[in-house]
Amino acid sequence: MSTATVTHTAGASAHGEAPILSLVEITKKFPGVIALNKVSLDVRAGEVHALLGENGAGKSTLMKVLAGKHIPNGGQILLEGEEKVFENPKQAKQSGIVLIHQEQSLVPEMSVAENIYLGSLPKKWGNRVDWKTLHRDSTAILDRLKCSFSSKDLVSDLSIAKKQMVEIARALVFTPKIVVFDEPTASLTDHEKPVLYEIINTLRDQGVGIVYISHRMDEIFHLSQRISVLRDGEYNGTVNTADTNEDEVTKLMIGRSLELDHASKPKDFGENMLELRGLTVDGVFEDVSFSVRKGEIVGMYGLVGAGRSEVAETIFGLRKISSGEMLLDGKAEHIHSTHDAVAEGIALVPEDRKDQGLILGMNCRDNMTLAGLETVSSNGFMKPAAEKLVYDKYQQAMKIKTPSWRQKVGNLSGGNQQKIVIGKWLHTHPKLLILDEPTRGIDVGSKAEIHALIKDLAKTGYAVLVISSEMPEVLGVSNRIVAMYDGKVTAEFDGDEVSEDALVQAITGQYVTSGDASADRPVT
Repeated sequence: MSTATVTHTAGASAHGEAPILSLVEITKKFPGVIALNKVSLDVRAGEVHALLGENGAGKSTLMKVLAGKHIPNGGQILLEGEEKVFENPKQAKQSGIVLIHQEQSLVPEMSVAENIYLGSLPKKWGNRVDWKTLHRDSTAILDRLKCSFSSKDLVSDLSIAKKQMVEIARALVFTPKIVVFDEPTASLTDHEKPVLYEIINTLRDQGVGIVYISHRMDEIFHLSQRISVLRDGEYNGTVNTADTNEDEVTKLMIGRSLELDHASKPKDFGENMLELRGLTVDGVFEDVSFSVRKGEIVGMYGLVGAGRSEVAETIFGLRKISSGEMLLDGKAEHIHSTHDAVAEGIALVPEDRKDQGLILGMNCRDNMTLAGLETVSSNGFMKPAAEKLVYDKYQQAMKIKTPSWRQKVGNLSGGNQQKIVIGKWLHTHPKLLILDEPTRGIDVGSKAEIHALIKDLAKTGYAVLVISSEMPEVLGVSNRIVAMYDGKVTAEFDGDEVSEDALVQAITGQYVTSGDASADRPVT
């Protein structure tokens, strides 16, 4: 490290104050893998301590040990100097440790208020639920988080972003000593993120110790005071945030620097593989027109709710077209179902890989072949050898890290799960590959690998549509960029000429001139 001092011990801080939390030589083993190997870490009262590492480095496992979800095979948990042994999450919560999950753990069939106070519902005479108090207190928490939904709404009716706010609301019910935020902004809108930052800073000012896990470096450097890094299940050092930079932290995480640049801009693309002409779904988006050529990567950029995912779902047959036309390889297509879409060579890697892209209880091999069962079966019977060949091909090509094909997908890191989803669709040999938020919740190393994969696929002739909420991502991979706002295409940019200011103007509904924005086709 050139500027930052890396420490490799947990315990009393450099300033002499005792930590509120110390994890000492925590070890956790799963069948076939050592997830944590003598990891030590401390957190001070009133600090935001960032925990970084590649997917599979052990971050979430360490926090699940802290929160009582996993029982460690060795090591100690010291809270305010006192050793704690948690056999379940309830014990950890009663001691003041709250984990806000990356994987949402809400009960869809219950109301927002019931989920917020789950396990501690207010009671009145006769041990009956005090509904009036429940909704009053829940509303107060939702107001504090500036949420637009009601405490009486069913969780199943909420968007992913709103469900994440309910998870955060749960933490505010208690008076916590330690709050762990595991990828808290992965599903939040740009409007909701500053509210979360305000809550985190308020908790910090109250003396709460915050552990913040995120792959977004801008958040880490904005919020944290110290950064600790795990690599391959082992502790790899702690640095003061003010004394380091993104490149040095990345080296700690993956052992090398990452060179991120704009996509190369070849001009010899093929004919249009996809062309949308005035595509409209009533009440969702209207008059959407753009094309994707063979060998081209088109990025679709906009705020959450702009209609980007809905356009992708319509192309894939999940939504009924109200008006307009869709052409595939020059031929007008009438896609009425996902079966039609797959038959025509369209593949969609969805926004929510856990709910929409994978069956978490199934193994890696079976997930990999789900979209092309006809190629690995005969007369209604699966051919295990053929399945294994498919799995081996994409496991090697995409460097998927797993002990065996028998491993349940739910036990893999987010990056490896995403590679399984992409591999599943590549096995269908699509003409058009749509990737909706392809690197959400993925570490910088895996993100770079997926970006390189996207570019390699385009070079071999794939037409690729990438939907992303991250400006560096859409700028880094796209040959052209389509900007959306409020269900409409507002501008179309050449990827090597667009400015960040012009892109921001386009996705916030402001008029963009071709001179200022280098836009090929500005739309008002």
